[in-house]
Amino acid sequence: MAHDRPNALQYIAYSYGRRLPPSMNRWVAEDLAGQGAVRRHVIRMAIPPLLVLGPLWLIPASFYVHLEMTAPIYVWAVLMAVALNKVWRRHRLGQHGLDPNLVDVIKRKRDAHIHEDYARRFGERPEEAKWQQNSSPF
Repeated sequence: MAHDRPNALQYIAYSYGRRLPPSMNRWVAEDLAGQGAVRRHVIRMAIPPLLVLGPLWLIPASFYVHLEMTAPIYVWAVLMAVALNKVWRRHRLGQHGLDPNLVDVIKRKRDAHIHEDYARRFGERPEEAKWQQNSSPF
């Protein structure tokens, strides 16, 4: 029986790096490249630092000491999740055998009118400029 959505255990494992079966590729593509993908990614990456830093709040100390111990690490972890979200989502799409360029689909749809206007004014872009359509840093 083919499932199109992961169950709770599969979802947790998938959220932190496990590969889902090919029958769920459509769901994976929507999850990693659809509306709200960046938000879902940042939330998923914000949970593990909470679990690691949470026990530090059990140490007897003032609120400010707890904040000084945990806030810089947590803020840094969330900033890294935001900064590397596209790289990580590309990797996850490739891991599932999907096209890594799907992460740019929403941006391409949003900016389609700009590209159409450019093509109308100046003609189609030359073939040697195709590599610039990809936002991959690699």
